[in-house]
Amino acid sequence: MPEPAIIPRPAHAIFPPGVLPLAESAQVTAPPAIAGLLAEVLPGVGGSFQLTEDAELGPEGYRLRIDGSGVEALATTEAGLRWAVSTLRQLAHPDGLPYAEITDVPRLPWRGALLDVARWCHPIEFVREFVDLLALHKLNTLHLHLTDDQGWRFEVHKYPRLTEVGAYRTESNSGHARDGRFDGTPHGGFYTQEQLRDLVTYAQSRGVRIMPEIDLPGHMQAAVSAYPWLGNDPERQLPVRTAWGISKHVLNTDDATLAFARDVLDEVVAVFPFEYVHLGGDEVPLDEWTVSEAAQKRVANEGLGGTAELLGWWIKEMGDHLAGHGRKIAAWDELVEAAPPKDTLIFAWRGAERVTAALDAGHEVVAVPQEFVYLDHYETQSPDEPLAIGGHTPLDRVYGFEPVPTGAAGRVLGTQGMLWSEYTPTPSLVQFRAFPRLAAVAEVAWSADRDLSDFHQRLDAHLVRLEQRTVTVNRLGLPR
Repeated sequence: MPEPAIIPRPAHAIFPPGVLPLAESAQVTAPPAIAGLLAEVLPGVGGSFQLTEDAELGPEGYRLRIDGSGVEALATTEAGLRWAVSTLRQLAHPDGLPYAEITDVPRLPWRGALLDVARWCHPIEFVREFVDLLALHKLNTLHLHLTDDQGWRFEVHKYPRLTEVGAYRTESNSGHARDGRFDGTPHGGFYTQEQLRDLVTYAQSRGVRIMPEIDLPGHMQAAVSAYPWLGNDPERQLPVRTAWGISKHVLNTDDATLAFARDVLDEVVAVFPFEYVHLGGDEVPLDEWTVSEAAQKRVANEGLGGTAELLGWWIKEMGDHLAGHGRKIAAWDELVEAAPPKDTLIFAWRGAERVTAALDAGHEVVAVPQEFVYLDHYETQSPDEPLAIGGHTPLDRVYGFEPVPTGAAGRVLGTQGMLWSEYTPTPSLVQFRAFPRLAAVAEVAWSADRDLSDFHQRLDAHLVRLEQRTVTVNRLGLPR
């Protein structure tokens, strides 16, 4: 058998000599959900998977033993048992399972990936496969970016034109956005609430929670194209945006538009049970509000200090509404200076210094600085790399990222790989941008002890494992 290669690196693992053969009909003693997961992903593996009281393991740790008597896994929660199953999936080989003694506990509670399905509506079947890949890497959160200027992907029963109109654009950029060329090919699609509920259930079975993002009050041109009264010039019929980049067309500040956003969020929380809803709040041009009499009247009536404070006001209004559902809000780091509610979870993206700024403002943080974990950047400088938005974020830089500044333990919840999709129109290109770098993100988030040379050794076997699952990986920057 090959040398065992587990990613992310376990806290403690030894591999005595020996192999446990797989059985055609394996006997499993486990909670029903874990037994069902094993039957689905490892039908030849049996054993005992039991809950125990062990403070050392915390809510997601596990102990795993494989020897001649079989497989035994212990954890304090079903989440821990699921991660034991993920480890077994990586160890499984046609010859059997290598003998092992593993104790494993994650260093950070938030470990995930953003998948942008607003720019390109990737098939729901691929999103399910992506969830499964997250679980394989012990990543527990899918941040699903569902709406943007270029497309609205979430079905809203009360506002059907959001998907009838807002889900379809007439064409897309051909080449880089700065070149100003277009392909002349319509693109569109959306996910029904039933499809997304099924996705949530599937993800839960694998230990992955899904955080939806409805980006507002900017990045809303698709919504304004569907309902012009949401915009600051209701007599103008805007198209769904065809170019990448930032639209200056944002939601207006009318009471009816606030009610619209609340209605949308009501349907979002009915589909997604996760405690956080991401409200975006990034890249909101002030052009339209600055010249809008209605917006300036809102500034005066709310006692705001100027047009720029409308962003924080918008997010606070939606945060108050979500609080009524027992939910909390997440937002991009532009909100740090806009006085959002203190329990807003800030996603610090514009640089590592924004992590510190959000912490200093009293927020918990998910650290996603673009120079380390934006996986839509080029991974290598090879001429064979497909077109990307820009930047250069090599694998070793991702692996060297430290998301928790000194003294911030417990307040930086974790990190995630960011897969914006302007330049990944196909599932294969998403995978190419994700791997191997998302494996590095997983180890940064899970493993307290990291070793780059050891990671590269394990990565060789791991990429073969992914390719056997028909995952497209980027080998351009790896030794041949």
